[in-house]
Amino acid sequence: MNQNRPRGVVVVALLMILFGLAEVTTGITHNFFGISTARVTTSAYAGVAIGALYAVAGLLILSMKKRAAAIAIVCLILDIIGRIAMVVTGLYPVHPFGQAIAIILGTSIVAIFAVYIGSKWSSFS
Repeated sequence: MNQNRPRGVVVVALLMILFGLAEVTTGITHNFFGISTARVTTSAYAGVAIGALYAVAGLLILSMKKRAAAIAIVCLILDIIGRIAMVVTGLYPVHPFGQAIAIILGTSIVAIFAVYIGSKWSSFS
């Protein structure tokens, strides 16, 4: 494993792991820092799966391998698709307005992380 990881990659990886675990917590509890999901089993499974994809993506980029980074980007794309699907199906309620803003910001952060990983592609071996 490459011990000379760019600091930005490490910070992004750690944030992805942290945010992924927060998403898992939200899936299990249906409420985390004011963000809530529908209280149905499907919502719990979807929330946990989305959070796991997010955390796994963070772990993968720590390896500094191109293949792992590519898989991490795919995980993040699936995370975004999952979030959109949860909104469309009502598993992520968009009311009140603050909930909608949180979903949009959270999904935007996932997209930014994916773009960041792609921008650092040459750092991966």
